[in-house]
Amino acid sequence: MRELSGQMRRVVYVYVVLIGLLHLYTAVFGTFEAYLQRIGHLTLVFPLAFWLYPATRHSPKDRVTFVDWLLAVVSVLPGLYAAWQHDAITQRIVSVDPLTTAQLVLGIVLVFMLMEATRRVVGLPLMLVAAFFAGYMYFGHYLPGPMRGLSFTPEEIVENLYLTDEGIFSIPLGVSATFVMVFLIFGGFLDKSGIGAYFMKFAQSMAGTTAGGPAKIAVLCSCLFGSISGSAVANVYGTGTFTIPLMKRLGYSGLFAGAVEAVASSGGQIMPPIMGAGAFIMASLLGLPYRDIIIAALLPALMYYGALFLMVHLRAKKRGLRSLTRDELPSRREVVAKLWMLTPIAVLVVLLLSGFTAMLAAVVGIAGAWLVALPDARFRMGPKRICDAIYCGAKNIPVVAIACASAGIIVGAVSLTGVGFKFVTLVFSLANGVGFVALLLIMLVALVLGMGLPTVGAYILAAALGVPALVKIGFPPLSAHLFVFYFAIISAITPPVALAAYAASSISGAAPNPTGMQAMQLGILGFIVPFAFCYDSGIILSGSLLHNCTAIVGGVAAVFAFGHAMEGYASAPMPLWLRAVLVAAGVLCFVPVLYCKAAGVCLVVAMLFFAYKTVEVEEAAFEQV
Repeated sequence: MRELSGQMRRVVYVYVVLIGLLHLYTAVFGTFEAYLQRIGHLTLVFPLAFWLYPATRHSPKDRVTFVDWLLAVVSVLPGLYAAWQHDAITQRIVSVDPLTTAQLVLGIVLVFMLMEATRRVVGLPLMLVAAFFAGYMYFGHYLPGPMRGLSFTPEEIVENLYLTDEGIFSIPLGVSATFVMVFLIFGGFLDKSGIGAYFMKFAQSMAGTTAGGPAKIAVLCSCLFGSISGSAVANVYGTGTFTIPLMKRLGYSGLFAGAVEAVASSGGQIMPPIMGAGAFIMASLLGLPYRDIIIAALLPALMYYGALFLMVHLRAKKRGLRSLTRDELPSRREVVAKLWMLTPIAVLVVLLLSGFTAMLAAVVGIAGAWLVALPDARFRMGPKRICDAIYCGAKNIPVVAIACASAGIIVGAVSLTGVGFKFVTLVFSLANGVGFVALLLIMLVALVLGMGLPTVGAYILAAALGVPALVKIGFPPLSAHLFVFYFAIISAITPPVALAAYAASSISGAAPNPTGMQAMQLGILGFIVPFAFCYDSGIILSGSLLHNCTAIVGGVAAVFAFGHAMEGYASAPMPLWLRAVLVAAGVLCFVPVLYCKAAGVCLVVAMLFFAYKTVEVEEAAFEQV
């Protein structure tokens, strides 16, 4: 990303702030018609893709070139035309009214500009995937075998991608143009109002003096920031530059420190209430209130972080690592006295759970962040700081908007060509009707896609291809979407391409692939829980009260089982057989049969009692000797 200077820096600043203000206006007073809102959003974002992101690594990093200016101007032409001809476009009959020459040319220009913007902003992998699906619509009928597609003319392809809301301007871009933009600005206000700094102090104060304190600080901070940022890699660099050196200073290996940060940063996108951009897209695709997504994601996220927290604690106990002293940490009394600074987050959660729209909740949260900053002169927000907060959040929109628009090409190709049905047929034939095998296949698809794509792109593509297959086999739609979403995120810590682990290793100094393998161990429940909630609706809190309660008890027991088994330590190292029994008991805790779950919980309690009691007896006998 370029670091512009001089007049161009001021131009971009004002431009981004104006974009942010426009989106805040639509959030408060109502959005435009869906197609117009989406095309306006992408048209406004396009110039930023060419101004802020250089064409190659050798391009100037401090100024905008003539070619960048040319592409920025050309990229807005399709949007300007669509806005001008909005009534005619929305009133035309798809597949009946012919395209004009201008519409055909501008549609092709839009696709190529989007491809170039994707390459610059998001990366080559997503561009290649989008290009493949765009090409498949035209060349698919030349392919042999089951991948052979239908033949479509350029006019049909352009119409689908440009002049309808089923292609580039489909639901993913609509989510970026509404929810995501407002929540990014909300994140900017949290940062500029001092609430972001308070997050760090809160985590340090609450966890710093306990065993494994530095690692627990990393877990808490990355969880809080990751939910807002929606990017595992950005979160690693945002919080890891502080937490990883701190962990290493107090005795953790660089390998373990990097893995903890990678796992904690990746999991932020599954932690309510915000969960990055993917959860908003999920709610739109399912047609559910965002509140339902929050509720469903809560218990799995708590289990994910609970197991990580426990393993960090046990590793510190096993290695005898010291914690931070009270003098090295913020005063707990002062931190508790300022708990009111979390009011905007609390209000946001209450509004979302009360059924208010996510956009309105975010706007109220923004107002709350402004009010919270008033008592402190360091963070009090006048017009300049308000503009800074809007800029801080809105400047990150190109990554999400361009990724969502490119994903729209994929969505459009799937709907036009029917390739999704071919994928469903392929999964059915390979799985032979066995649901667990189908889940394994879709898991592999999501992991592979996530290795090269951002979470939003990987989730949308995997959902378009995999969710219909899972639903047809019999899994609930919400469970199927969450399953795909989880593995699109977990791919960031899954070698051979574990982007979050690689980012953490660049800070910790450890080797990338071993860091990824250690991260997989720490994030083990992230690989198990998605399978569990596909069979047990209680884990996503969508069953009866009794069902949900038994799922919670089983989930807590599973956290303790897998945490101790993976780390191999209680009060002393565990024998291999005991670790194996705990793994088996943890699996039983997820079985959606009451007596199996009860047996698993009892077995976990018995094995942990045995593990801790044996150590106490041995220590007592040693003292007598």
